[in-house]
Amino acid sequence: MESVLEEDIASLVESLHFGEKVERAKRLLEWSFEKFGDKAVVANSLGKDSLVVWDLAKKVNPNVRGFIVTTAYKPKETIQYMNELVEENPTLKVYKSDKDVGDLYKTDPDQCCKILKVEPVRQAVEEMNVECWITGLRCTEGRTRTDFKEIEQRDHGLIKLNPVLLFHEREVWQYLALYGVKVNPLYGQGYRSLGCAPCTRISVGDNERAGRWVDTSKCGGECGIHTQPLKAYTDVDIAAIKEENIHPEEVTSGEIHEEDIEDI
Repeated sequence: MESVLEEDIASLVESLHFGEKVERAKRLLEWSFEKFGDKAVVANSLGKDSLVVWDLAKKVNPNVRGFIVTTAYKPKETIQYMNELVEENPTLKVYKSDKDVGDLYKTDPDQCCKILKVEPVRQAVEEMNVECWITGLRCTEGRTRTDFKEIEQRDHGLIKLNPVLLFHEREVWQYLALYGVKVNPLYGQGYRSLGCAPCTRISVGDNERAGRWVDTSKCGGECGIHTQPLKAYTDVDIAAIKEENIHPEEVTSGEIHEEDIEDI
């Protein structure tokens, strides 16, 4: 796996063909289950990319665990699809936020996503004792996802695995069609990226995520689960400081607070 960390992601996206990317994703998943056992858990967003990861993970480890985060603002099609998927996959656990945030998605979309998405993911990571969370993130999906790695530790004390990072959108659909994976019916209506109903529109163009948070400061951006700490609550913005300024013993513990940071 050390060689994976050193490889150039952009060149691999274009140089590997579909079959090679699928086998590479399987090897990454095999590594995660060998190293972390049942503490390697799939975060299933119910989107097309997560469905590829979930299908691959089940092929590698039929007993793989996963979690889904949902809200009261999800479209009815997504809820119906989720219920059917969970019924077929009892190792998928649903974390639902029923909080009424009113029009917060308009006035402060970052705070809205923190309440409805980030906090439930933190709960899932803690309750399921996750040491490696497996995502469907792809580096060709949009402007905010170009600098991720297949194996990373942006969140202290928690490994993140992105096994389909190299896939193009067409290769995602190729996999789903080839293996007969059922998808959310909203894709048939023209959606390319799925989220809460008030914040998701059908869009065209190169950016798959352009239909997310339209007419807000977050347009085409991130909900926060890929950019905020998940392993432990902190009282500092880890992303705003350099890692070398954090005491090494605190990095491994996952708890970072102001007193743990060198004067900068």
